[in-house]
Amino acid sequence: MSLKKKIIAASTTAALGLSLTFGVPAQVAEAGGLETAVKIGAIFAQGASLKSQARQVVRHLNETDEGRQELYQNLREKKGVDTSSEYNAKLEKLMTNLTRGVAAVDPTINDKPYLYFVADDDTLNAACGMGHVMMVNRGAFKALPNEDELAAVVGHEMGHGQKNHVAKSVDKTVDSQITAGVITAALGGDAITSLITNIAVGHTSAHKDKKFETEADLLSIDYLVNTPYNIGATAAVMQRFVEMSIGKKRSTIEAMFNPSDHPDSEKRRDACAKKLTEYSGNHVTAKDGVVSVNKKAFATVAAAGNMSGAERSYFVMGNLARAYHDGQNKYEATVQNGTVMLGSQAIITPVDGDEDAYTLAERLNAIK
Repeated sequence: MSLKKKIIAASTTAALGLSLTFGVPAQVAEAGGLETAVKIGAIFAQGASLKSQARQVVRHLNETDEGRQELYQNLREKKGVDTSSEYNAKLEKLMTNLTRGVAAVDPTINDKPYLYFVADDDTLNAACGMGHVMMVNRGAFKALPNEDELAAVVGHEMGHGQKNHVAKSVDKTVDSQITAGVITAALGGDAITSLITNIAVGHTSAHKDKKFETEADLLSIDYLVNTPYNIGATAAVMQRFVEMSIGKKRSTIEAMFNPSDHPDSEKRRDACAKKLTEYSGNHVTAKDGVVSVNKKAFATVAAAGNMSGAERSYFVMGNLARAYHDGQNKYEATVQNGTVMLGSQAIITPVDGDEDAYTLAERLNAIK
């Protein structure tokens, strides 16, 4: 019998069983109370046993080398693999830098290194599932040529991995399906393993718990702090998603992180900006493309390349936040090769539409 037929049959059996047990008229239940109690107890015992078995499968896929490899190969088969040397080299560089960044915050990454690949998919997406199995779509490299923003996206997914978000979501889904009778002892061990693997792959592609998304965003910033990447990139990429959604229904926009099942990009952007402000010691803020220092406007940032002024402003904010956090504000702002510097930290390289570097350096010295 196919897995699908087994699930349907099991669901029907479970539904009938629950009807016969919990639908017993009060007078009958009263007359045969002990017998009814035994039946109910048996059902709960079976459910508890199945949940225990399911959790063992989740732990196998999430924690063991063998299970992680099984999930990795399963995901590669289902999603397809892009073998482009360019994209794979970029992903390898990102993972090398970010693994160091994560390890500085959470050394447990060294116990479970990530398994990753470039997926054969042109949508702008990336995902991390159980067992630190991660994919980055080819479309992410095409849509986000900025390496810092790609690092923010991958760092976000590693945040999911470090906190076992998908494993927690799968546990919750499997528990509810066992309770509903979709998964029953009639399926057998191999079928339950197969079913949970499919659920895990589904949760990898579309995270099911919105509450985890902002947590992963903020973890991404923590990881970027310990890398060469701009710590404002997570807020910047959220601003990009805000702009991508203008005039489009949220459920149909092709954007990062499957927006239909994720919280509002504006709220996520603002949460990231708030963290940058805190990281700066509450010296730096950004709103609507204007970066301020000590509550005084420093720069109205112009659009450049494929970035809006608002998106680019979060990179300037990230540079300033790092400068203040690292104590570079003790030094004078200067101009070096057309770039405004605060101590040894680059702040902004003006483009057409920005004020000139000397004007910005002078203003920064006046308000810092």
